[in-house]
Amino acid sequence: MATKQNNSGLVQILDRAAMKRTIDRMAAEIVERDGGDVVLVGIHTRGVPLAERLARVIEASAGQKVRSGRLDITLYRDDVGPWRPAHEQPLLKETFLPDSIDGEVLYLVDDVLFTGRTVRAALDTLMDYGRPRAVRLAVLVDRGHRELPVAADVVGRKVPTSRDEDIRVRFAEIDGVDGVWIGRETADVE
Repeated sequence: MATKQNNSGLVQILDRAAMKRTIDRMAAEIVERDGGDVVLVGIHTRGVPLAERLARVIEASAGQKVRSGRLDITLYRDDVGPWRPAHEQPLLKETFLPDSIDGEVLYLVDDVLFTGRTVRAALDTLMDYGRPRAVRLAVLVDRGHRELPVAADVVGRKVPTSRDEDIRVRFAEIDGVDGVWIGRETADVE
């Protein structure tokens, strides 16, 4: 895919077709590693449609139903607390986990891996729901700059960035468009 810059200052690095190929490759990697008997749990917000898409691809290739869920990590984040004014507190979203996660191979799924703090919060949240046999991490984009010792097991694309650059992932289910953009954002993606 040729990169193209929009008027917000961001450059598109994955379009719809490239995202589909990347997700297909990620699903194949999951099946190769663990077969189709996995639970995919998307971290709100954009990890959810990614987990659902991965589940559909794995179901088609492995020929079995893949359980998926949604995880809200809000109450476990280290940047949320009583020191913030009420109008700055994030809204809670629905957490749904299929049946019990005890003894399962579970993939946490998110759109971007950056500092690792979201993953830490997700792991803390999961432990309140059960004890999986293994927890793996699948991300569409790994941009580096870890602050915690977190590494993804399945990575769609590694994108070296500077700390002041933005990575914007968009899914049609939420945003009306599929794509990944990088740059210093001056306005929202068109």
